[in-house]
Amino acid sequence: MKQASNPPAGEPPRLDPSERQPCEVWTRVMGYHRPVSSFNAGKQAEHRERKFFRAETR
Repeated sequence: MKQASNPPAGEPPRLDPSERQPCEVWTRVMGYHRPVSSFNAGKQAEHRERKFFRAETR
């Protein structure tokens, strides 16, 4: 594995595809957490279409 060089300030680090690893996404369904990868194709498509929002706090 080669050493990553430090990017210029303000730039994200750049990785070769061989240096990347998959990120598993989990979501809460019916009160418990499950990985999205375990969903069937229709449920995965529904998850991709979700709109995310941040509620304002006082």
